[in-house]
Amino acid sequence: MKRYLNTLFVTTQDTWLSKQGECVELHHDGQRLGTIPLHTLQSIACFGRVSCSPYLLEHCAALGVTVSWFSESGRFMASVQGPTRGNVLLRRAQYRATDSPRQTADLARSFLIGKVANCRTILMRQARNAPLPALSAAIESLGHTLRQLRREDDLETLRGLEGDAARTYFGAFDLLIRPQCRAGGMVFEQRSRRPPMNEVNCLLSFLYTLLAHDIRSACESVGLDPAVGFLHRERPGRASLALDIMEEFRPYLADRLALSLINRQQLTAKDFIRAPSGAVTMKEKAEKRSSSPGRKEKRTTWSIPSSMNAWLSALFFSSRPACWPGPFVMIWKPIPPLS
Repeated sequence: MKRYLNTLFVTTQDTWLSKQGECVELHHDGQRLGTIPLHTLQSIACFGRVSCSPYLLEHCAALGVTVSWFSESGRFMASVQGPTRGNVLLRRAQYRATDSPRQTADLARSFLIGKVANCRTILMRQARNAPLPALSAAIESLGHTLRQLRREDDLETLRGLEGDAARTYFGAFDLLIRPQCRAGGMVFEQRSRRPPMNEVNCLLSFLYTLLAHDIRSACESVGLDPAVGFLHRERPGRASLALDIMEEFRPYLADRLALSLINRQQLTAKDFIRAPSGAVTMKEKAEKRSSSPGRKEKRTTWSIPSSMNAWLSALFFSSRPACWPGPFVMIWKPIPPLS
């Protein structure tokens, strides 16, 4: 039986990680912060100036624990992992699928249907509590896009529909933020990245980075090549398959968490730093608060959907088409608004 393990997020700057028996030990300013058994970890994510001993890296590689480094703003830089798992036959089947225009379009359509349906569900949830004409128009537009996706077979057209749906969804995203939070500076105008130009975009980019890290690890754990995808074009250094699978989980995991943190005022504009260039980064304490909900629910909310999707994808490429799960679509019942 597969065990769904945790990810250790290290955001405190100048932290030193070392091996202590079968555990990872964390030190900062000469003080021991804690000790965590390595057998409970799937990966370690280090943000900013975080160092690891070579003995720890060697032991993590032997246990299959991926160690990744990110900038303080969440940009992926590097990772260390052991030998590639899985078998060459599975990866060859994955590569053959990418060479088939029909299979590529079918898989890309499945990812996009899940993404657009989940974006629509988030808007519908807000419309139940606060009916607004702009929300109703966005919901209707996304519903029309869903119907078009089910009929379309051309990959470039599918990508174009995805772009239209993203503009519609993010065009209404500011309406999902409570008025008092918008008055406090947590305003969303349009999607911006590399670098994010406001606080909400910065939070979204950070959560997307954490989600991509987990899904990339899930792909590697079942033997798939995370760099060879279907919806996202292949590019050196890009984990295209991980980004493909992540699309349908963005609204359910990252966007939902971002809205909760903002609307419950667990994060405010004071938790961000704006550079002279206009780029926005998160403070260290804000990064900890953003990743803490993900850690608490990771065993059930973050790990299981992405890991199961990667595992079923591996079965699909192994000539078992019946194992393909189809789009990941969330179903929510109406809930009362926040008080």
